[in-house]
Amino acid sequence: MRENVIGRANVEDTPELQAYYKDLEKYEAGALWTVANKIEPWQPQSASVPVLWRYQDLREHVLRSVELVSPEKAGRRVIYLNNPGRRDVSAAVGWLYSGLQVMHPGEVASAHAHSASALRFIMEGTGAYTIVDGHKMTLGARDFVLTPNGTWHEHGVEAGGSVCIWQDGLDIPLVNALEANFFAVHPKIQQEESGYPVDDMTKTWGNPGLRPADSRWSKGYSPMFKYEWEPTYDSLRKYAAATDGSPFDGILMNYVNPITGGHVMQTIGASMQLLRPGEKTKSHRHTGSFIYQVAKGRGYSIVAGKRLDWQERDIFCVPSWAWHEHGNASDSDDACLFSFNDLPVIEGLGFYREEAYGDNSGHQPAAS
Repeated sequence: MRENVIGRANVEDTPELQAYYKDLEKYEAGALWTVANKIEPWQPQSASVPVLWRYQDLREHVLRSVELVSPEKAGRRVIYLNNPGRRDVSAAVGWLYSGLQVMHPGEVASAHAHSASALRFIMEGTGAYTIVDGHKMTLGARDFVLTPNGTWHEHGVEAGGSVCIWQDGLDIPLVNALEANFFAVHPKIQQEESGYPVDDMTKTWGNPGLRPADSRWSKGYSPMFKYEWEPTYDSLRKYAAATDGSPFDGILMNYVNPITGGHVMQTIGASMQLLRPGEKTKSHRHTGSFIYQVAKGRGYSIVAGKRLDWQERDIFCVPSWAWHEHGNASDSDDACLFSFNDLPVIEGLGFYREEAYGDNSGHQPAAS
């Protein structure tokens, strides 16, 4: 790929050069100027494309998987979301994986650990639970749960519960790209009873503005494994009463590690944002890939010029450096968007950049 710009590769092919390139191939080598403009683009060139996964389209197929495979055979009974531009690495966007997992009452998945960081956001059902390194958490709709890298974790649904579906989010593609992924099944299949009280980590670490005086935590991820929906939504509404919010994201709050105030895990960050009735944000773009799930309400997002109309439980993605903006379609009710991202990696490596859309009063022209 040639570019007639000073400082960029602009070498014309000749028979002599073609023969030279062939000779280099014999030694597993090549001339940089033949690929430089491709591997060093002027700006990020994401292979991912904007996608909206409608829950009403997927739910039937997720439930059908229960009839076809057992959790014992499947390991995890999940329907994963496959971005057309990232099918080679099974990613939903960028280097992030997402899937919808379903479990019936009385089912228990085997305990396991892996190098990838993981989370889940509960979509529907009652009686679900997760156990992380012996700490058991009860799960309700819209709760956000961590299963950090290297931790033993398992999940199930109590016999008296109902069919449960949640979104799984992991950085599997990233860890595989770094060639650093390990996976292990617990030697006893399920973790033994630990004696910890149920929901102890949220009760210990989830008190606003307060921290246990004798607390000890030295791990790189948050000790607050579960972030419940009700206090999250309440915090968003309180914040909305005190601020105009972001012109690009409305009322945006990050889930944080209560020890550091930073991201909840070393490689995955997460947020919840509120769009007030009728609110329409301006468009911007930034490095970092995002997967959104609609926690409440209905509305739309315009991503790279493509309009995505969403409602509760739908999932959509925003590729890195793609223009995007959001709108609440209701004039009376809030809309809330949960999202997770790779910002801990982007920021930690010094790659974060953001830019506002300058034309058309800050709004993209949109194609359906």
